[in-house]
Amino acid sequence: MMALSPSDIARLTDLRRDLHRRPELSGQERETAARIAAELGVLGADRIWRDLGGHGVAAEFRGAQDGPTVLLRCELDGLPIHEIGSLPYRSERDGRGHLCGHDGHMASMLGVAMALSARPARGRVILLFQPAEETGAGAQAVIDDPRWPEIRPDYAFAYHNVPGRPLGEIGLRAGPGNCASRGMQILLTGKSSHAAAPEDGLSPGPAMAQLMAALPALGQGTIADPDFALSTLTHAKLGEPSFGIAPAEGELRVTLRSMTNDRMTALMEAALHQVETHAGGLRVDVAWHDVFRAVVNDTAATDIARRAARQLGQSCREMPVPMRWSEDFGRFGDDGAKAALLYVGAGRDHPQLHNPDYDFPDALLPVVTDLFCGIVADILGRDPV
Repeated sequence: MMALSPSDIARLTDLRRDLHRRPELSGQERETAARIAAELGVLGADRIWRDLGGHGVAAEFRGAQDGPTVLLRCELDGLPIHEIGSLPYRSERDGRGHLCGHDGHMASMLGVAMALSARPARGRVILLFQPAEETGAGAQAVIDDPRWPEIRPDYAFAYHNVPGRPLGEIGLRAGPGNCASRGMQILLTGKSSHAAAPEDGLSPGPAMAQLMAALPALGQGTIADPDFALSTLTHAKLGEPSFGIAPAEGELRVTLRSMTNDRMTALMEAALHQVETHAGGLRVDVAWHDVFRAVVNDTAATDIARRAARQLGQSCREMPVPMRWSEDFGRFGDDGAKAALLYVGAGRDHPQLHNPDYDFPDALLPVVTDLFCGIVADILGRDPV
């Protein structure tokens, strides 16, 4: 595969910063997807799929002979967070920002597309630009697309930049890599009354007070424990601001988190049991949002990434415990691919993901491009595992 020149890296940097200026939220990535598809066309992709699972884009780069399919995945969406700071390429869209680094992830994959102008000898590479990662909806929507069987890979790789780790360090972990999580929305409905006669109504207040203690208590252990679970209260609302009304409606939002998908099933059942226990005569409606499956990294795929990084002389680190945050990549492993998510350091003192002053470090662009090109060369230059 072709090595990128300094002018190629400069072009990727400019492109990344242009994407940074124009973030789009999950499920709304129409302009970003069109820009990516146009770039892939210029770079000579053999085939481009558009509107996958929403606004997803995939591009095929095919070798001369049959062989495995290697999918490299990145994300299209930004966040509903107002960016602060004085960057010359700061977000031009108020209340929206690329504050998780998906602009840099996209630019990295376009760097791989540049390198793929010299095709692998066999097999094919699919570059997937996935929509709606931040909500946990995009990966499954892509897999549910009727065109997915044309794309389905043997191997799947992705990465996320990780502030707090040395810049460019490649984090590797076989087995559990990122937690499963989901949002639990609990709506409680009773009967309003005059504040002077609360006994004539049915307020959700007492049930909410009990649940605000009971649900967080479902947490168990630390991230180092296989049975780790976490239940975090994120929102509470009781009626409307008033002194004259004993309210009829209440809402709680809780984020459930676990090491494994099986543990998530048990955690959900425990949370529902607590709601049933404390609801009394209230009407209860529960809805689930932002559902992320656990990321479980395949051992063989992780070994391939490790070997590629070492051959490039890149610094590697074996991660002793999984990440507590979630990532919408686990579904590709669930779908049968040998999949691995990699964790690339963004700098020890770099602003944290989702901070309003976060910005993707451009120095990672050549590091990640080289790494993923090395992974492709490793797999498509030998017999499949």
